This record gives sequence, structure tokens and C-alpha cells, in this order.
Amino acid sequence: MLLIYTQKITPRITYAFKHLCTRVLGVELKITSKIEEFIAYESMKFSYGKKRLGNELFFQNVDLLLEQGFSDVEIKVQDWEETKCFFPVSENSDLPFDIFAASFYLLSRYEEYLPHVKDDFGRFPALESLAFKKGFLNSPVIDIWIQKFKKLLVSRFPEISFKKREYKSTSVISVSHVFNFQNKGFLRSVTGTLIDLGKLKFSRVSDRIKVQLRFKKDPYNVFDDLISLVKKHKINLNFMFQLSNFNAYDRNINYNRLNYREIIKYVADYSIVGLRLGYFAISNIEALKVEKKRFENIIHGPLQNVINTKYNLMLPEHYGFLNELEIPNDYSMGYPETIGFRAGTSLPFLFYDINLEITTPLKVHPYVFHSQATRIYEANELQEVVLKIMKDLKNVKGNMLTIFKNRDFSEYSNFKYHYSLLKQIHEIQ
Repeated sequence: MLLIYTQKITPRITYAFKHLCTRVLGVELKITSKIEEFIAYESMKFSYGKKRLGNELFFQNVDLLLEQGFSDVEIKVQDWEETKCFFPVSENSDLPFDIFAASFYLLSRYEEYLPHVKDDFGRFPALESLAFKKGFLNSPVIDIWIQKFKKLLVSRFPEISFKKREYKSTSVISVSHVFNFQNKGFLRSVTGTLIDLGKLKFSRVSDRIKVQLRFKKDPYNVFDDLISLVKKHKINLNFMFQLSNFNAYDRNINYNRLNYREIIKYVADYSIVGLRLGYFAISNIEALKVEKKRFENIIHGPLQNVINTKYNLMLPEHYGFLNELEIPNDYSMGYPETIGFRAGTSLPFLFYDINLEITTPLKVHPYVFHSQATRIYEANELQEVVLKIMKDLKNVKGNMLTIFKNRDFSEYSNFKYHYSLLKQIHEIQ
């Protein structure tokens, strides 16, 4: 067991130490504020404070983990070997910065509580983040720091052991529209046909008629092809389906359609499934309850996974809703239009609510890439960026979590390009 001394034990200190040492490295720890207990302990130990007690392993702190609430924190980013770090400390410390405070700042999304300019969807944009401004958005800095911290522990405590972790790639298929033409109802079908005729999109008119007459499979129904990849190559594909009511923001078909429900059940036989949240489920817990119940009635089991990649995350209120309804996993932590690590890590972490100053049970799975980025990046540039990130994550044994939409693989999208990206990410030859 690793014993850690700090003058004052706070919820933030407990969260940061447990994430780095226990959840990531697998090292059991105990935190104490009793000097006599620390001095008497003869096994692995380090201190965290303003000054070293003796000749122990020592990490000097800044004040962030001793505070409550949030304020405009002064941050100085500096180079550290091949990466970057912030919250620098004196040379007396065994690391040149407060690794625990810096990790907490990024994981808790501290900067998103502060005043900032929102984008057109009311979201916190990548441009406002410290990582973007200081040039480390594409780097899993926390994962890199932890590897260096691990080496330091090994050099001081050769007997220490860590849990084994391997590089992992997972893609989430976000499904807002199971069908493009099928089951849209008479009025929507007629309206869509007239709009396509007005825009001289005769091939779409032809496809719509063929689908409705069942001469052709709906172009958005690509689930057989994706599941065949799962079966053949054993890749990790998760599917998130939208079940919200039809409205100005969510234009999916009725969740009660039999073939819609059958597709969800079919996919659930081979992959992890979850709920793609509708617009009102983000800010209204009653709407979230309705969508949760619909999903659970379809799969005959509890809702375990949700995603929201389009709308404002509304931290921490929305995550509070997920905790209240005991939904354990969220896959929304990322920037839809920008490649990068929003929380500075590729690894899942428990969400810390700064308003309540508590560690919540919600596990956040951060993604690094959303297929919307293909609109911004040139194909060659994007593939190079993805390859570089994959290499970096393999070095730190991280998670490569990416988001696609089912319509990315339809004939109405650049499906060959998206399939090539998916195969590149999952290293399918």
C-alpha cells in the first residue's frame, strides 16, 4: 500500500490521488494528515505539501486542491521534456509541477465553470480551452504525465506493482436517424419528395420511392455491414440510438416503429448499445426519464450508456441528472468539430462536481475524434493526425475513442472515406 501525507485532506485531493494512483495505475493508497503515522510507516510513501518532511519522495503543491468553488486561476504553461505542463513548483519537488492539481483542473473541466464565449450551439468551444490556446489539445497530457509519474515511483520503490493496461480502440456509432426514407409517414414523405424535386434531386426521389416500395434497402440502414465488421474483426463498436419525440431539433422517426425497435435489439446482440440523447433530455430531467424508460423497455434491461455530441453539455447540471437517474457511463466528453482531448486524457474518469465538491459515480469516456471533423480537415491531413494520435496513445496505453454516425457509411455520404477511417482506427487490413 502507498501512504500519502498531506497537511489537509480535501475531496479534491482524494479525487486526484485516487484517479492517478488507483484508477489508472492500480496502486492501493491511504491518505493521512498525521505526521507521526507517516514517519513510522516503513513501506512506500510520499508527501504532498509546501515543503519536504525529510528524505521522502515529495511533490510540492499549489493551492487549487485546498480550495472550494472556482475562481480565475492564473496558469503558466511550460515545456517538460517532450510534453507540456502547468502549475510549476520549486526545484525542491520531485516533479517540476503539481501533477495532481493540473490533472484535477483538466478532468473536472474547471475552465468550463468560468465565464467564456459560447459557440452557436451554446457549447464550450475548443478555441476557449487552455489546451487549444497553449498547443497541447492533440496530446493526452495527463496520460503522459502518469507514465512519467509511474517511472518515478518505480525508481523509488522497485517493489511496486501496477495493474496491466493495454491500448484499446473503440468507435461509437451515433444514430439520430435509423432511416432516411423508411417509416417517415405520408406527410413527411410527400414534403420530402417535393423538396427534392424543387432542388432537382431526382436520384433521391427515385430512391425514396424504391425504399417505400421495398425494392431497395434504406440508405441509412447500414447496421448489417457494421455488425459484420464486429463479427469478422472483433472490433469494439458501440451504438447509441435516439428515442426522443419528434420536434424542431430532433427529427427522428417514432420510437414505437417495430422495425426501429428490431434494429436496436439486433445490434444489442453483438455490441454495447445506449441512448443518444434528444435536445430536451439534456436540460430537462423529466424528458431524460421518458427517453430512459423507452430504451429500457426495448432492450429489457437498464440503460448503461448515453451520448450527447451535438448540444451543450451543461456541466455540471446535466451530469447531475445522469447521476440522479443512475446512468453510469457518458460518452460526450469531446469537441465535435475539433480533434483533441477535451479533458486532457484518453482514459475514462469519474466526474467531479465542483459545485458540490464531490466525486460522482458517473464514468466519463472521453473521445478524441468525431466524424464531423472530416468537414474541416483535408483527407491526408486528417489521416496523419489520426495516425499520430494512435501512436501517442499506444505509447501511454491509452484509449482511442472515436465517434461516427450511421449515415457516414451510407451512399449519401462519402462512405468509402469513412470506412477507410474506421478501418485505419481499428487497424483492419
